[in-house]
Amino acid sequence: MTTRLVLCASMLVGLLVLAGCDDSLPGKPTSASIVKRPTDILDPVVLYQENCSGCHGAEGKLGPAPPIGDPLYLSIVDDDTLRNTISKGRPGTAMSAFAQSEGGMLTSKQVDAIVQGIRQRWGQGQVLQGGTAPPYAAKTLGNAQHGMAVFTTFCASCHGPEGKGTAQVGSIVNRNYLSLITDQGLRTIVIIGRPDFSAPDFRNNVPGHPMTDQDITDVVAWLSAQRPADAATAAPTAAPVTKAASTPANTTRGGRQ
Repeated sequence: MTTRLVLCASMLVGLLVLAGCDDSLPGKPTSASIVKRPTDILDPVVLYQENCSGCHGAEGKLGPAPPIGDPLYLSIVDDDTLRNTISKGRPGTAMSAFAQSEGGMLTSKQVDAIVQGIRQRWGQGQVLQGGTAPPYAAKTLGNAQHGMAVFTTFCASCHGPEGKGTAQVGSIVNRNYLSLITDQGLRTIVIIGRPDFSAPDFRNNVPGHPMTDQDITDVVAWLSAQRPADAATAAPTAAPVTKAASTPANTTRGGRQ
């Protein structure tokens, strides 16, 4: 009996020793080598790289989609709008929904991590240098007839008198382009420009004469009026017309979400 007790005690001690040293056992995976579940990844840099950089660029710029790393953009858009756009996408455009609740792959915590990461990496508090930017979304109806005059003043030097492009830039009234962008997308680009492609923002189209909120709303209304009637995008709030200038009554809201 005594021998059996001694043997059992020895085995127990041995097991306890092994349990305390199990990290050194050959073949045991380390915490660093264990592959995380995709839903456990909360590193905002990793999440952005895997889900956003293909369209918006590795550093939030130089991609085919709007530069969401632009400090001016981040000064006009709030976190709720970023979160909603990432989660639900923009129907009728190339921006798909990423939240699991909308058929995507990201959890709500991961969406929050991306929003916080974008803000922390690229937001700059003094980008407006004491000035005031137009609101992200339009507050009034746009007048397409006046918008054509606004386009001539602020945009035609680069995009051509009818928006069909020049030697420097392509057409801004191309039916395919307008079919893939919402009115809110147009408004955002008019406000922030494309600094990554040397396109000026609302303050610098005409030096010393920044565009007003109503200017931006009206030029978006004019651009929206050039959109094909059969476009799938949910942007227009009124039926587009072929010649906005000849239809004074044509109005549209320039800030659809």
